[in-house]
Amino acid sequence: MSNDDDDYPDPSPEELGIGALFEEAPEPFHDLLAPPPDAMEELLPLMPQRTAAPQTWVVTVADAKFHWYDLIAGFPEVPDIRDPVGRHLRRMQFDLEATSEKRLIYFAVNRPRVRFDTSRSTSWGFFSLKLTVPLLVGPEEKKESLTIELTVPFAATLKKPSVVLTDRFLTLNWGGLIEALSIHDLLQQYENNLNYKTEVQYVGQTKDPVGRLARARLVPVQRVHQRFSEDNDMLLLIQRMNVEVMSDDGDPAEMEVNQNPIAADMLLKDRIDVVECALIRYFEGPEMHGRSDKEAEVRKQRLREVQQTNNLDSFRIDLRLEDAGKYHDLTSRHTGPSRTHIIDCKLVDGNVIVTRVPDKVKT
Repeated sequence: MSNDDDDYPDPSPEELGIGALFEEAPEPFHDLLAPPPDAMEELLPLMPQRTAAPQTWVVTVADAKFHWYDLIAGFPEVPDIRDPVGRHLRRMQFDLEATSEKRLIYFAVNRPRVRFDTSRSTSWGFFSLKLTVPLLVGPEEKKESLTIELTVPFAATLKKPSVVLTDRFLTLNWGGLIEALSIHDLLQQYENNLNYKTEVQYVGQTKDPVGRLARARLVPVQRVHQRFSEDNDMLLLIQRMNVEVMSDDGDPAEMEVNQNPIAADMLLKDRIDVVECALIRYFEGPEMHGRSDKEAEVRKQRLREVQQTNNLDSFRIDLRLEDAGKYHDLTSRHTGPSRTHIIDCKLVDGNVIVTRVPDKVKT
């Protein structure tokens, strides 16, 4: 008996009417290549001034946010902003679209599939705002439940909200305010007994003039989504990094001559390009999840260039977040689970050598 999936292959970009989009937009790693000399000529007066002293960097996470990728995949219709869930989806789209203008790091991550069980009812605790919601977890749809203690919002006109469940969203009507929370919002915001890890499948950088990530049209991320979507939910974890530069000559980004937008962006690009390469190596391992030989070579050249221009040999990436819950227990096939990944990195001839700093053991 033939498999239905084989009889109906995935439509091509041309069939979807987006072939031209992929032709116009090169692979994201092409942004690592230096622009042609004639394009640089008029920018020369604005180029950053470098320092000579060796640098070491400490990279930390300034802020981080999850977005549920499955909700934007599949080219959905424009959300109805008159509906609470539609407003939730539109906010997510706006947030993701804004990232295409910024140099942020994103992780495409998987978690076991989880849904609200609409065949069962929610229940309230006696004389409290403890709400128990029924769940279906995993491809086998194991029955679970999650109890959360609500706080009355400032704009509420009701002491206890009315509750509506769909398979992915919980809607709370407080009278003067309606809240829509996805199942993954609840798992992040409230303590629970579901001990599932967040597995990193792909690492990238959000800067993209065409904004493909926000429209689920970035081919490498599409491939990861298709590969794991049957039994898993996929989310994007987007992080804004802070890079502290330690050097006898100080941080070039703080020099007055480098305060123009061109110089500031080029210095930031150096730093985020290197952080991206290091996190790819750490979470994806040496095979880099099927990235092409051309991409691997381009990244090597870029690392050599940044190492030379910044006199950089080593740096540390600290992915710890204050008040992070177990939803932030990141893992991959190449590194064990932790919410306190600290990585020492060394640049050697275009390669990043990564070493995980052991987690502190509580005594």
